[in-house]
Amino acid sequence: MKHYIGVDFHMQHSSVAVIDETGVVKDERKLYHTDMKQFQDFFSSFDKGTSVSIEATRNWYWIIDCLQDLGLNPKLVHAKKARIIAESTIKTDKLDARVLAHLDRCNFLPQAYIANKETRSSRELLRYYMSIVKIRSSIKNRVHALLAKNNVHHGFKDLFGKSGLLFLKELSLSYIFRLELDGYLNVLDHLKQRISEAQCEIKDECAVSEGAKLLMTIPGISYFTALLLYSEIADIKRFSTYKKLCCYAGLTSSTRQSADKTHHGHIIKDSNKYIRYALVEAVSIAVRKDPKLWVLYTRLESEKGFAKAKIAVARKLLTTIYFMLRDKTCYVINETHFNRVNPVTKLGA
Repeated sequence: MKHYIGVDFHMQHSSVAVIDETGVVKDERKLYHTDMKQFQDFFSSFDKGTSVSIEATRNWYWIIDCLQDLGLNPKLVHAKKARIIAESTIKTDKLDARVLAHLDRCNFLPQAYIANKETRSSRELLRYYMSIVKIRSSIKNRVHALLAKNNVHHGFKDLFGKSGLLFLKELSLSYIFRLELDGYLNVLDHLKQRISEAQCEIKDECAVSEGAKLLMTIPGISYFTALLLYSEIADIKRFSTYKKLCCYAGLTSSTRQSADKTHHGHIIKDSNKYIRYALVEAVSIAVRKDPKLWVLYTRLESEKGFAKAKIAVARKLLTTIYFMLRDKTCYVINETHFNRVNPVTKLGA
């Protein structure tokens, strides 16, 4: 008999509900993640290909890998779309697991994409790199705040360049502020090494990724942005149209329709922020290199402002990326347009 398994997944344990194809509950139990033998023995008792529904959380990687190794069919559930769980009057772990199993049985399960191990590895590397860069920025801000507390002024364009660091190391401060500044400088030095290592890893991964190399032919997209876009998009075939990819990246406006009234609002926020961020950052260089994008940008900037113009160009780039990855083609700039268009070197943004 066919079974459907719902898993309400937590950090330390999982509540599991097993139902048959008629909807009858066959088993309910709590499995602790510290006892992996019990966990594997339970799931290995089911037939190969048995469907296991798991609500997407930050720690889903290991359980998906474990279930796939056991020959089962794990499904990630889009938590926000499974609103029947969040809006239940009575909400317990046991009931949540049952609901997931019943949604799967009725073919109403809102699934999320499960990236393969290679793609997840690339994503982790890139997010690690972004996190330590963010930490570095935070430490630099603390150094600026420390100097402000002591009314210290400087004329360096880059306070953390070679001359600026020498100035900071020789700066005369009271004991506690000197201790604090030395600590920050040591942390920055350590972060510089970790960032350099991460950059080397990203370059190496980009060099062997055919998709990332295709994306690097787009003006304004470097090895970091190329690998970020390629790993976040993952399998281009999961998007049947370019519009769905743009919606996934949050580069389309929200729409509310009732009867004969239609309202188009701001861009969709519940989306992949990494793709949107990478493309918006790439716009500034892309419009300088590609005359067609420059014409689009300047027209929209004069009509709607630079913010909306940037989003529109980012959407145009993502549409192009969709067809590049689908057809495995490089980005081509029409050189003849340079005779008619002369992009300036500074954007209104």
